[in-house]
Amino acid sequence: MNVDELVRDTLRETAVDSVSVPAGFADRVLAVRRRRRSRRIAGTAAVTAAVIAVAVAVPLLDGGGDDVRPASEMNKSDIIGHPDQSPPRDLIAAGDAVLAAFSVSSNVKQDNGDVIRTPIYGLLNQKTGKYEKTRKWAFLDVAPGSRTAAVLEQELPAKRIGLLDLITGKVDRWIPVDHGVGGVAFSPDGKRLVATTYAKNPDRYLADRPISVNGKKEPGPVPSRTGFTIVDVASGESDWHEVPLLKDEFGFPNMNTREDFDWSHDGSLVYSSTMSDAYGEYYDLDGGKVPAPDEKRITYVEAGISPDGKLAGGDFAGNGTDIAVAVNDARTGKRVAKLPAQQLLAWADNKRLIAWGCDPKKCSGKGEFRNQLLLVTVGTNKVVPLSDFRKASDDYPGRWSPIFSTR
Repeated sequence: MNVDELVRDTLRETAVDSVSVPAGFADRVLAVRRRRRSRRIAGTAAVTAAVIAVAVAVPLLDGGGDDVRPASEMNKSDIIGHPDQSPPRDLIAAGDAVLAAFSVSSNVKQDNGDVIRTPIYGLLNQKTGKYEKTRKWAFLDVAPGSRTAAVLEQELPAKRIGLLDLITGKVDRWIPVDHGVGGVAFSPDGKRLVATTYAKNPDRYLADRPISVNGKKEPGPVPSRTGFTIVDVASGESDWHEVPLLKDEFGFPNMNTREDFDWSHDGSLVYSSTMSDAYGEYYDLDGGKVPAPDEKRITYVEAGISPDGKLAGGDFAGNGTDIAVAVNDARTGKRVAKLPAQQLLAWADNKRLIAWGCDPKKCSGKGEFRNQLLLVTVGTNKVVPLSDFRKASDDYPGRWSPIFSTR
């Protein structure tokens, strides 16, 4: 039984037995599908010497953001890693993929007893090549090219979407929306946004809707998604489409408070994950529900499809003593390779992926799962560390989660 099946069955049993689960349980377990920020890396990176940069040297030019090229473009090294840093302080990139941001979240108690799941972002400053801590945004996504981020202000749902310049650190423009937004995702070409709309803050758990956690009352989730808005980034024009709250095959409402929409690999459709269908439900850009495309078999894996469309990141393929993940044929779903990693996150090019991996001296499947960012190669199984092992810090009090985009 895979993770999706386990979560789905657990929540179904919970509903039947009237036993409550911890606030945000489904959110946390299904976070991989919901927070796919690999941006389905478009285009193939030019392969140069595989040199790990110990530091990032970026010229600082005068004259404002329009006169400065992004740090991720200025540094032409094929691999830019910092295996001594966690959370990372300096630019991490490989091939065409760049770590555009990372985040940790914590529960912030409100005066009325509610709890808001609040992010802290480490966002790439494209002028300095360093990650800067910010609590300003409730949600963000980074466009292809990693020059612009779409940002939502506290508290959700937001009435406007900001376009943040990652060189100047300033919001260039605000796009107003008619329906409150809780999540945003850039299309693969960066020309559109899909904004998921909510009636209530999807990250707020309500004290007046308590659930029981180990016999103790805690604020409970209240699903409130209303639909999605397609936004044209250049003009700011938008169209909203209502999508009813999803239910499983037994008619029970989806317990995830956050059910964000994301884009299909080619940007022609949007989709949202469900508890009853591990591969999600798909909609055209006019709001009509449509059959899932051929890529449906792999959409729950964060890395998605390779830039040339031939390979797809697969699920865990190891056993008690072998930590490995599969790489599949994108068309047939047949396994074509196994890689020494735990979770595939983003494609650097058609043969290399960025993944979570573990200490090869300790990663035996016997409880040792300290993980770090790795670059792994299909065919050779070559492994290059990109970060130190994931851990919390004083600035980021939690295990950080990466957000990838393109250089």
